[in-house]
Amino acid sequence: MTDTTTPAALTTTVADDNVSVEQVPTGLFIGGSWRAASGGATFPVRDPSTGAVLAEVADATPEDGIAALDAAVAAQDAWAAMPPRQRSDLLRAAFDLVRDHAEDLAALMTLEMGKPLAEARGEVTYGGEFLRWFSEEAVRIGGDYRTNPEGTGRAIVLKRPVGPVYAITPWNFPLAMATRKIGPALAAGCTVVVKPAELTPLTTLFLVELFRRAGLPDGVLNVVPSLDAKGLSEPIIADRRLRKLTFTGSTPVGSALLKQAADNVLKTSMELGGNAPLLLFDDADLDTAVTAAMLAKFRNVGEACTAANRFFVQEGIADAFTAALTAKVDEFRIGRGSEEGTTMGPLIDDRAVDKAARLVDDAVSRGARLVTGGQRVDRPGTYYAPTVLDDVQPGSDILTTEIFGPVVSITRFATEEEGIRLANDTEFGLIAYAYTSDFARGQRLAERLETGMLGLNTGVVSNAAFPFGGVKSSGLGREGSHEGIEEYLESVYVLTPDPFAA
Repeated sequence: MTDTTTPAALTTTVADDNVSVEQVPTGLFIGGSWRAASGGATFPVRDPSTGAVLAEVADATPEDGIAALDAAVAAQDAWAAMPPRQRSDLLRAAFDLVRDHAEDLAALMTLEMGKPLAEARGEVTYGGEFLRWFSEEAVRIGGDYRTNPEGTGRAIVLKRPVGPVYAITPWNFPLAMATRKIGPALAAGCTVVVKPAELTPLTTLFLVELFRRAGLPDGVLNVVPSLDAKGLSEPIIADRRLRKLTFTGSTPVGSALLKQAADNVLKTSMELGGNAPLLLFDDADLDTAVTAAMLAKFRNVGEACTAANRFFVQEGIADAFTAALTAKVDEFRIGRGSEEGTTMGPLIDDRAVDKAARLVDDAVSRGARLVTGGQRVDRPGTYYAPTVLDDVQPGSDILTTEIFGPVVSITRFATEEEGIRLANDTEFGLIAYAYTSDFARGQRLAERLETGMLGLNTGVVSNAAFPFGGVKSSGLGREGSHEGIEEYLESVYVLTPDPFAA
């Protein structure tokens, strides 16, 4: 449905196969109104658990993208001048509506992305926190006042919004990745154009409808789903009125976007690919390590940039860990995310299944031992069996390629030095995980692992209150925490004469 009318309250149910998304907005949201794409085209959004079409969404043209930027530019000055408390109140109202519609949002995510409903509910909680956190940060944007070193003047440093923002979000966390960008941008006083992933746009579209209901001024937040990401994005990024680009996705796409952004010297923040190592030492508590490793690997069906990609297990604990982990993996219940008791949903599409199968087959051909899984699941939808590979050999593609699926790749190591070397042997550096009872070793790992984040004896680190981001090819900038709002602010330095000078 592409509709220029305001959608009514969403009514979804996940009790059976007849889940209704008819009241979810499926148009473009530009300048405060829902509208059809200028070319009239739409594209289907499918349920990966069945392949069924959930909805037809407006397919934005490059002209629609510029119209959205026009709206953001027109609203920028008034939004930047709005008192911080009013921006804060708007974000808090949106947070309250997200919480009120938690079940609706969770149902949408389960439908269009496939994750189990319990995990979708967790994402609603996590994603909503970015709205609450940045509603609080909006009134805490500071500055500075000090005497210059020579004592001849006073320096004032002001903070002001960078200006209109273009935000490109991924399909795997359709609510949290949107709120993690929209929250700080609006708090800082920036207007925003969002391009949601074409595989999972419905959650973002409904989120924007909640912002509209919260009292969002026209043009402050605009959304343009499109099948042609490149065609839509290029003219927006080339427009000199745009001042900030933020992207979450693969490193090759991020690199290409950085090259485009360079022409107009845009401020950028990039959360890119990962190849997370998980280091398990002999002195680790086995039960804790297995529980945490299951979260680090299999949350979101393994389709997360933070997912543990390469398991490096010290020789003394390797057999016990592999056996205990495999026992847990074999307990997964595969099915539609909306079905009661499902703990492992489908992958997002056929390409994801093909990728997982190719990586597993390559590893086995090079000498890895297939412990469990290793095959597609024979049922409608795009499922791949949770898999454990042991003794993965150097040169295997799975060690250098982000899996984005439910596959554990175990390589054994002897010493701490070897484990650190293996962990750092990658161009990526988003997150690492380590399990040890030796506190000093934990400190050494924190200082020596080339990573932007470290989960030490824990399998989940994401939190709105702390800085999320990586090093090396995993990106630039940070999201969340007080660092997150700085990505949408610029500093203005003003020097005044010494007020006490004669």
